[in-house]
Amino acid sequence: MLQKLLIRNYAIIESVEIQFSGKLNIITGETGAGKSILIGALGLILGERADSSVLFDPSQKCITEGVFNVHARPALQQYLQQNDLDAGEEIVIRREVAANGKSRAFINDTPVNLTQLREFTSLLVDLHQQFDSLQLGDDDFQREVLDALAGNNALLNEYRRAYTQYSATQKELTAAREQQALFNRELDYYKFLFTELEEVKLQPHELEDADAELKLLSNSENIKSTLGKIYYELNEGEQPVAHQIKGLAGQLQSLHAYHADIPLLAERLLSVQIELRDIAGEIERLNDDIRFDAERIQVLNDRLSAGYKLLKKHAVQTTAELLDIQEDLQRKLDKVLNLDADIEKLEKKLATQLQQAKKLAEALTAARQKETGSFEKKMMKLLTQVGMPNARLKVQVTPGNLSASGGDSIEFLFNANLPAGEAGKSNRFEPLKKVASGGELSRLMLCIKSLVAISVQLPTLIFDEIDSGISGEAARQVGIIMKDLGKSHQVIAITHQPQIAAKADAHFFVYKKEKGDRIHTRIKLLSEDERVDAIAQMLGGEKPTAVALENAREMMK
Repeated sequence: MLQKLLIRNYAIIESVEIQFSGKLNIITGETGAGKSILIGALGLILGERADSSVLFDPSQKCITEGVFNVHARPALQQYLQQNDLDAGEEIVIRREVAANGKSRAFINDTPVNLTQLREFTSLLVDLHQQFDSLQLGDDDFQREVLDALAGNNALLNEYRRAYTQYSATQKELTAAREQQALFNRELDYYKFLFTELEEVKLQPHELEDADAELKLLSNSENIKSTLGKIYYELNEGEQPVAHQIKGLAGQLQSLHAYHADIPLLAERLLSVQIELRDIAGEIERLNDDIRFDAERIQVLNDRLSAGYKLLKKHAVQTTAELLDIQEDLQRKLDKVLNLDADIEKLEKKLATQLQQAKKLAEALTAARQKETGSFEKKMMKLLTQVGMPNARLKVQVTPGNLSASGGDSIEFLFNANLPAGEAGKSNRFEPLKKVASGGELSRLMLCIKSLVAISVQLPTLIFDEIDSGISGEAARQVGIIMKDLGKSHQVIAITHQPQIAAKADAHFFVYKKEKGDRIHTRIKLLSEDERVDAIAQMLGGEKPTAVALENAREMMK
């Protein structure tokens, strides 16, 4: 419930503060006094956009603040906790608009963005303006009305979860089938490439090793000749290098008594002699191992030829890269085989999910169809009450394909002048958005919202001139509906109709006042006598007659 509204520096409002009743609050005043400006300012704390043009004084910021009582509203407390906002029975929402057009929003002094502000206030307030009646023609709005009246929230949420799972599986299956089709088109090519690599049966590093071995074998004679010469010089020549080193070490050793470093040098020479003999032995072994093998050379050439062809074909440089390509092709071929099994599983899963979604959609459709009769009767009664005795609203629930909202489409059909006894002629009904006038839409919206408000437990309803296009008895009946609605909800309504103003639990009067060279908007809560005078003026002009005053008192009774 909106307890208090504070507005500063907005349009022609310098500063106003309003303490609202928890029941039916009526706002009246002369045209241009600023009644709708109040709704515009209220719209700021409900998350509507603003710019610097709304500033009364461009040198100061605009502030709109609303104090709400949210006692016993678990959904609101849960939202506050989920968004790390201070929770409590009293919530203060503030919106500030700076001279540069930038705005800031706060919930209990914690900054929030406009999306959060709209989400939160949508749980608090329903703001209906004249143009909002056009919503009545929207299919989504009509469905939401029927679901709210039927109490379908839990069933609808369960269906949406099932439909979301079904849709996700459907997308997964479609993607798998597309992938399968793509792989099938390329399957033969993948098989050919894989078979070509598999037949060569390459081993890790094989091409690099074969290339090195081929170079060795191709140069074997030169290598053996060189190794033989080296071995001969080291171990078998006229003066073998190893033997000379040994003799030199002996000579050096004979001088050991003359210098302390000589024995160490002699030992090092002996070590060199031993190392040279080992090297000579290794060279002899290598020389014995290396043999020219024409058959082996041919084998290596064949392997390298096949390998180089594959390297060139796949535009790579190493055996490892070819083996990686072979593994990747193997995975692709395996995936094609696995896709068949995956698709089969997905098809079974989708069929189960579709069956579940259809079952819930059918339950949803049944609940909607069950509610239509009751809704049509309640609307017929309310339409009669608001001066449309021959008007009828008919709800058409048509089976269709599954969607996020169910397995049917809902449309409100309307006939404004259906003679008695012809209610069964459905061909006289047309879609609401095509045939209802502006005044009829306003009254229809009021009737619908009076029914829905109880179902959705929205605490505050705000109507900006919803009585447009009506007067007399119809206006009185609209006032009665608002009065009844005010017994369980807070209702704030701007009206030009005395019949509606007379039903107020709290009557606020908006007027203009000159201050210096500027016009300011003021608002005050009227006393009983002031209410009589204000309603009489609405009936008979600025200077009401005694009859108008008496009529006003009668209306207020």
